[in-house]
Amino acid sequence: MNNPLSTSLGLSKAQGLVATKFIALLGVATFLPMFIHSQWLTGPIVNAILFLAVAIVGVREALLIALVPSSVALAYGLLPTPLAPMVPFIMMSNALLIWIFDILRSRNYWLAVVVASVAKFVWLYAIVHLLMKSLLSAKLLESVAVLMSWPQLFSALLGGAIAWVVLRWLKFEK
Repeated sequence: MNNPLSTSLGLSKAQGLVATKFIALLGVATFLPMFIHSQWLTGPIVNAILFLAVAIVGVREALLIALVPSSVALAYGLLPTPLAPMVPFIMMSNALLIWIFDILRSRNYWLAVVVASVAKFVWLYAIVHLLMKSLLSAKLLESVAVLMSWPQLFSALLGGAIAWVVLRWLKFEK
């Protein structure tokens, strides 16, 4: 049976399957923050989507997905407006997570998750402490510093664990 997406876009069956998976992952990353307003839930799930995207559809597609969650959260008022200057750096941290995970995952999945998660955390922590202190008030900087520190590390590590469970459940080997 042909995939309607493949047929209408003139894609091969394999390309249509990748496109369908990409759209599904992008949809979850895009719409989840609109319905679940808890960073403790959305953070790990979005990070899991990023890890899953690398494993299932590839790095390029994962990088596209990485741009969406922060933009959507800001556009829909789910991310406080004073955090708007952080959005490009959050996107970069997601790209860093994807890139490092992709490089290391063939060696060891868990090594890749830990190193990528720590790199994301260090990047965000450094940006807040080196750059944002000149853009944000002292009170806001304190809140942003906490938000962009250990919760980011926890969220990325938990996202890696969630992705591992999903990949095992799907019996996905790549």
